[in-house]
Amino acid sequence: MANTKSAKKKTKVIKKKTAINRVRIGKYKGAISQMEDIIKSGDKAKALKYFDTLQSQLMKVSKKGSIKRQTASRKISRISKKISKLK
Repeated sequence: MANTKSAKKKTKVIKKKTAINRVRIGKYKGAISQMEDIIKSGDKAKALKYFDTLQSQLMKVSKKGSIKRQTASRKISRISKKISKLK
């Protein structure tokens, strides 16, 4: 348990930031799972249309520091390869 006043304030800040990060990561994971569903359906046009939204979402999350930039880039690259393999 926090003893000092500053430590008590810091725990409040940490709780708030954790909640915000969970929301951001939830949106990021939701976007990826939605993209995976589109790829499984085999609709290349729909996948290309949603890819811009996905890329934007991942970069927003990485810019805020919830995930690393390299992680976002890797996810985008792998999904891009999967889309290019669709017919």
